[in-house]
Amino acid sequence: MRAFTDDGPPPYALPMPVSRRSALWMFLASAALAAAAVTAATPALAIPADTALDTPTGPVVLSVGGALRVTNKDGLAQFDMGMLERLPQKSFQTLTPWYAKPRKFTGPLLRDVLAAVGSNGQTIEARALNDYRVTIPVADIQRFDVIVARLMDDKPMSLRDKGPLFIIYPFDEHTELRNSVYYGRSAWQLKSLELR
Repeated sequence: MRAFTDDGPPPYALPMPVSRRSALWMFLASAALAAAAVTAATPALAIPADTALDTPTGPVVLSVGGALRVTNKDGLAQFDMGMLERLPQKSFQTLTPWYAKPRKFTGPLLRDVLAAVGSNGQTIEARALNDYRVTIPVADIQRFDVIVARLMDDKPMSLRDKGPLFIIYPFDEHTELRNSVYYGRSAWQLKSLELR
């Protein structure tokens, strides 16, 4: 048996020039690790395939269409207020341009609503009762705790108070949200979402 010495590599060692194949393999491995890190840092909007959406028993207050996997009526996901109440709720107080003092808003996170319908879209078109439309990037709802507010100061919102549903960003938690872009994405009297 041959003994190893300090004058060279062991007999099983291979030379390590960086060939094109090695460089490609290292690139692919690092790209896979980077993709895994991004995936782990991004909340998933997908749901298990066996999940079903209840059928509304009360008046429909929100319809979701477009790039979704879970529906409950004619290719849409329809929600009554009770269905939205049963989703996990988030509350925060924030100052908005529409009210003189900070108000407390409560409702499900918009990302939880989209997860319930198995969203596959990259953008959301929010539509209000008066046909106001605004496009919201899905990246917004992954980065910020955007809610579909159903309560203001712990009370249901009337049409007069911009209800019954109001997309609200956490303006006081992130100062970069205090501008016309994000104010414009806060659709009140929300009636539908179209996922693209």
